Amino acid sequence: MKQPAITKATLGRLPIYLQYIKSSVQSETVSATTISKALGLGEVQVRKDLNLICEEGKPKIGYQTERLVSDLEKALGVHNKVPAVIVGAGKLGLALQGYDGFLEYGLEILASFDSDSEKRNMQYSGKTIFPMEQFTHYCQMHDVHIGILTVPAASAQSVCDKMVQSGITAIWNFAPCTLKVPENVIVQQENLALSLAHLNLLANHKL
Repeated sequence: MKQPAITKATLGRLPIYLQYIKSSVQSETVSATTISKALGLGEVQVRKDLNLICEEGKPKIGYQTERLVSDLEKALGVHNKVPAVIVGAGKLGLALQGYDGFLEYGLEILASFDSDSEKRNMQYSGKTIFPMEQFTHYCQMHDVHIGILTVPAASAQSVCDKMVQSGITAIWNFAPCTLKVPENVIVQQENLALSLAHLNLLANHKL
């Protein structure tokens, strides 16, 4: 039987489980009840999440801790780093470049690129900001297929086209516009303003 796909919400909780187990669990087994109480999550939700990536825990015993850690790391790709690059070394791009949390999901940002000549070959968080002229060659040399786009909307499509031509097949787009890409290219649209507006709406409903 085909294994159910891991949802974005579940994927967001897996690193939390992994961090808790590795830092706080010293016993040979751990139960969904223990994890849910420690993290303030629903026991049913925790059990459903864990059952997607490992064998079901045994009643009154739980999961084998070592096996569960291994399955969580495998699901997150912790030991299989996938390279990615950023185009747009502005405040948002640099913030993403300096964030180490992506490694928990097996994603490693190697470098960023920008058309601004003043940023040419600058270092930020130990990584280089390269000129766009080197983008295609860099992606091909480092076998990069994931691109993070943090440029203004006006130049987003042209940068997207450059990414596709350079072998990028998955794009995380922060520009407030819809990108046109071939069928074999995946685009994950991120609208920060919309997310904040949604959060504000939820907060107001609780007042």
